[in-house]
Amino acid sequence: MSIQAARAPSPQSPILLRETIGSIAIITLNRPAARNSLTEAMIAGLHAELNEIRDDKDVRGVVIAANGPAFSAGHDMKELTAHRTDPDRGRAYFAQLMNACSAMMQAVVLLPKPVVAAVQGIATAAGCQLVASCDLAVASEAASFATPGVDIGLFCSTPMVALSRNVPRKQAMEMLLTGEPVPAERAREIGLVNRVVPAGTELAAALELAQQVALKSAYTVKLGKEAFYRQVEMNLADAYRYAAEVMTENMMARDAEEGIGAFIEKREPKWEDK
Repeated sequence: MSIQAARAPSPQSPILLRETIGSIAIITLNRPAARNSLTEAMIAGLHAELNEIRDDKDVRGVVIAANGPAFSAGHDMKELTAHRTDPDRGRAYFAQLMNACSAMMQAVVLLPKPVVAAVQGIATAAGCQLVASCDLAVASEAASFATPGVDIGLFCSTPMVALSRNVPRKQAMEMLLTGEPVPAERAREIGLVNRVVPAGTELAAALELAQQVALKSAYTVKLGKEAFYRQVEMNLADAYRYAAEVMTENMMARDAEEGIGAFIEKREPKWEDK
């Protein structure tokens, strides 16, 4: 299936589409009429796909894309508001949904494979959070990013967690306090996305980036991704101590021995992913 065909929704399409190109799984948010809002079902579906991919040795990378003009408008406010009539005014449901969404975002980070966002349009609130949770992000020139919860009296507290771990504090606070959209090029400048490409080419560019990483040893990528996210939460001394342990463990791996040997012998390495 072509990339273009994968992005074309059909009548009564599922809320998520998945295809595999080479060793890369493409997960496409497919509620364009609802701006790909992250409903309870969408969150659960994404989490289930990530769990399945985690144990699939044939998949070496993931691209998360979306159909329609918006990447994702965040949580579905109508779905949330419907629970205002619950006996507790929705408290239990809100807590359950926010925790489910947080678990799904963490599943992106904890996935032992690279995850690349392909952002074709606006990504707001939890949609921006999803982009920030991905390891890498490619944005169309037409894309923009915002955490506008403050405009409706609902501060983007959970999106704040991912956002503040991607961009400097002052820029994160400006996004959170003003709710103003940030254009793609500015998002690249502050570190929210890696690359900005012409509109319509973002999925192909994200796939190419994922494929580039997929050529590396899967064991090394897994080890390195986990180490990256663990060490950034540590103080300097603990981070170096932990990184030295990881480096030692990595040196004992078959792929490190092969890779270093290939480098010395000036040949292409043959990975065994262990």
